Amino acid sequence: MSNMNDMISGTIYVAEVLAMLFIFVVGVAVLVALVLFVIDRLQTEDAIRRNYPVLGRFRYLFSALGEFFRQYFFAMDREELPFNRAQRDWIKHAAQGKSNTVAFGSTRNLNVPGTPIFVNAAFPPLERQFAETQPLVIGAGCAQPYAAASILNISGMSYGALSAPAVEALSRGAKEAGIWMNTGEGGLSKFHLRGGADIVFQIGTAKYGVRDENGKLSDAKLADVAAHPQVKMFEVKLAQGAKPGKGGILPGAKVGPEIAETRGIPEGQDSISPNRHEEVDTFDDLIDLIGHIRKVTGKPVGFKTVVGDPEGLRDLFDVIARRGAQAAPDFITIDGGEGGTGAAPMPLMDLVGTSIREALPLVADMIREYGLRDRIRLVASGKLVNPGDIAWALAAGADFVTSARGFMFSLGCIQALKCNKNTCPTGITTHDPRFQKGLVPEDKFKKVARYAKKITKEVETIAHSVGVPEPRQIGRAHVRIVQDNGRSLPMDKIYPRRN
Repeated sequence: MSNMNDMISGTIYVAEVLAMLFIFVVGVAVLVALVLFVIDRLQTEDAIRRNYPVLGRFRYLFSALGEFFRQYFFAMDREELPFNRAQRDWIKHAAQGKSNTVAFGSTRNLNVPGTPIFVNAAFPPLERQFAETQPLVIGAGCAQPYAAASILNISGMSYGALSAPAVEALSRGAKEAGIWMNTGEGGLSKFHLRGGADIVFQIGTAKYGVRDENGKLSDAKLADVAAHPQVKMFEVKLAQGAKPGKGGILPGAKVGPEIAETRGIPEGQDSISPNRHEEVDTFDDLIDLIGHIRKVTGKPVGFKTVVGDPEGLRDLFDVIARRGAQAAPDFITIDGGEGGTGAAPMPLMDLVGTSIREALPLVADMIREYGLRDRIRLVASGKLVNPGDIAWALAAGADFVTSARGFMFSLGCIQALKCNKNTCPTGITTHDPRFQKGLVPEDKFKKVARYAKKITKEVETIAHSVGVPEPRQIGRAHVRIVQDNGRSLPMDKIYPRRN
């Protein structure tokens, strides 16, 4: 009986404690609500909070959560931007080594204008007729030309914009897959070199990694970089798709000791590049700069740009025609105006620069028109992440394709759109150790390599389907482009070759 009374007493005591705790919590909540009510009513900056105290705050909460709910619950597989779920899932499965076969038909709307449709051959080659894609030499006239083995490679992403483990994972994955890795404009770090990959060193407008104390190009530092056997080429960046006409932006919160040392800039300060190379006012100046870098390094040198007026590039080719093919850049990288990994003002991200879909075939034709097809290699970049994108680019005239965001997805990017806030939840674009610990290079590099190999394999599948033994033989006659009326036209009729 005594035990029963003790149990009842104990139960009553717990109930009383819980009741008191509940009253306390409710009291605190009411007090907080009253304080917020007064604050919201008295403040003058926000009309919604002033007119609807406390409740108005939920608008911003729901607005922030809307991005999350759209991605996971409401958006269809082909709806999201900049990359939809179908595109991301293909990369995820490829990186994980899983099958990418689908059933019951395509979910893609094939009536959207601009959609490429590959023309299957009546009698495609048999397996014994397949051919391996051979390495393509870039800069044959250089002291140290580069025989590039892979069609798909990693586009420019700086150490600083990306975290150390992300750069290391990409480097190790690139080595595993036999592809090159572009440093981006942030200089050459130990994390780029750690994986053993072939490196393309990008020279941005601030000359990070190869600048003197005045921010000018240093021949001594340029030679030091070129001395690394992993560094195979140099790319002069004129513009990138995310922000044509504006230099790179790296917030001071990301500029730690290692990044500052790699770039040659003060620690903790915003790293903002000029919007162009100060010494390059004309295409003659650009050719002079390229020739100088090639002379100092002995390695192939090209440039990266976004096309504005395609005919505006004609001045470049006129300069080359006047000075001789030996003065030409060894490669040209064309980035699309569709935006990219870099943080940028919305008007530049959305509205400036010609799409890669329009620019690439026009530049390819101009190279051919001036008789430079075997002299200048053409590299396509800009929202090309799936096999069909790569195959289209080859058909349009590209020799190589580089991708940044495709490889970010292979690292585990979930398109959280936090790249510029140092809060990337996957550890890719943050320098916060709490988030970086989630990205383990020993695991992620395998996914990078699998993605590169899988995409190459499926581009080969497209090539065989249209009737050619290897991808670089895909031509414009093998692609039809959907028009506004829903019908498709052959790509070689839309962009006839100029000879």
